[in-house]
Amino acid sequence: MTGIVQTSQKRLVLIAGRSHPDLAQHVAKELGVDLVDTQAYDFANGEIFVRFEESVRGCDAFVLQSHTEPINKWIMEQLLMVDALKRASAKRITVIMPFYGYARQDKKHRGREPISARLIADLFQAAGADRLMAVDLHTAQIQGFFDGPVDHLFALPLLVKYVAESVADRNLITVVSPDAGRVRVAERWTDLLGAPLAIIHKRRDPDVPNEAKVQEVVGDVEDRICVLIDDMIDTGGTIVKASEALFDNGARDVIVAATHAILSGPAVERFANSRVREVVVTDTLPIPDDRRFDKLTILPVAPLIARAIQEVFTDGSVTSMFEGDRV
Repeated sequence: MTGIVQTSQKRLVLIAGRSHPDLAQHVAKELGVDLVDTQAYDFANGEIFVRFEESVRGCDAFVLQSHTEPINKWIMEQLLMVDALKRASAKRITVIMPFYGYARQDKKHRGREPISARLIADLFQAAGADRLMAVDLHTAQIQGFFDGPVDHLFALPLLVKYVAESVADRNLITVVSPDAGRVRVAERWTDLLGAPLAIIHKRRDPDVPNEAKVQEVVGDVEDRICVLIDDMIDTGGTIVKASEALFDNGARDVIVAATHAILSGPAVERFANSRVREVVVTDTLPIPDDRRFDKLTILPVAPLIARAIQEVFTDGSVTSMFEGDRV
């Protein structure tokens, strides 16, 4: 195949940047297409060149790129691909970012700070994107930063299903939110698992990034299997401290579940040396061999992304994918 699927007069084109080739190939396989043959390379000064080796005129284009390290490079490459599609007369351009770069900078905490998540949306709008698609945005308000449709995909059903099947006695599960900001997501976990909720009350120092001081556990976790949930794991400091607080309060076991495995710096060592039983993540970001460890379980998101692409292409309902989730 040539990377193009024909349905009457509509054409679906799947294009991927260089940041996460494994995920791109898996999505293409799920859709039953080949990726569009693309030239992409770096000039000596770091500038990026892209060119598509086949016509994309009048197509429904989906541009897949995970915003991983080096994050600014891959965002720029995706912007260039969108610009190239626009100038090549693509009919509709959907930007797929399984992990939305700069999502944590979604508001001003203090004066003289940027709202970087908004700037990312503006950049893709300026480049020519008609639609955005992302998995588990850090905050739902980011959907309002883009002046057009935003498909917010959820890995939660995938993670919940795995946890439910891996715990012998589901009656022992307590879902734990690592902070007040994750409580709403944690409540969805409790609804699906029929489990109680606990919250880690903490205070974060605004001058020290990636660190938080755990203060107390709100809720009964004694002799419980605690499922500590978050949208992403960066350095692992916050999650490991939270898990220690749970063990100090009598937890029988701790399972960590998160969508995006950034795993920066000391994260691997922290988890390997912690009492956490298992760390369950998805492959929205590439996880090289040197960041993998025995406790790590990686779940595939390609089927989720491929189905969402199909719903958008056929003018179906992406929302319907997440209605009536059960485990």
